[in-house]
Amino acid sequence: MSSPQFVLVLGTRNKKKRRELEYLLAPYPQIQLKTLDDFQDSIEVEETGTTFAANAALKATEQAVHLSQFVLGEDSGISVAALDGRPGVYSARYSGDGATDDSNKVKLLEELDGVPTAKRGAWYTCHMTLSDPEGNVLIDCESQCHGRILKQEKGSSGFGYDPLFEIPEYGLTFAELGDEVKSVLSHRARANRIFIPQLLSLIASTQ
Repeated sequence: MSSPQFVLVLGTRNKKKRRELEYLLAPYPQIQLKTLDDFQDSIEVEETGTTFAANAALKATEQAVHLSQFVLGEDSGISVAALDGRPGVYSARYSGDGATDDSNKVKLLEELDGVPTAKRGAWYTCHMTLSDPEGNVLIDCESQCHGRILKQEKGSSGFGYDPLFEIPEYGLTFAELGDEVKSVLSHRARANRIFIPQLLSLIASTQ
């Protein structure tokens, strides 16, 4: 008789982020993935943290207690060296109220206007936090992927700043690489490789 699946709630309504996480977690049938869209009473957690770690913890613990579920809170964004690390935790709302991917990219390009390619170094950060239903943090991990910001968009897949973020070794942006390559190189993939072994150990210890 097989063990019951471990229900893991991805603390997001972002369909593109959900798709990417689902792709990364698909090889593990012992994990049953849900998202906030599966819970009518899920709450909006205010991201008041000043670090990716703080926001991930807020999204995990508050939602977990509210839903009485294991919740994976994930916070990610892009930082640019020439902008002293901005947008950072404000990546999703960089261009202000009503920010969209397009308006954020326009603002980023405006702020980098005149900055030469050699000085457009940037890095994506992903922080993952798993909370149990009582609000206890069980897993906490973070990873990054380094590249640079181009002067114009390339590629049509991905989301957020992906069409501007180039991996110099490949000469391609995240929006050009596709799921298969991105699932190895990206900040989210790298954090996931730290997260999954710890999650599997946790599942084994509870069954």
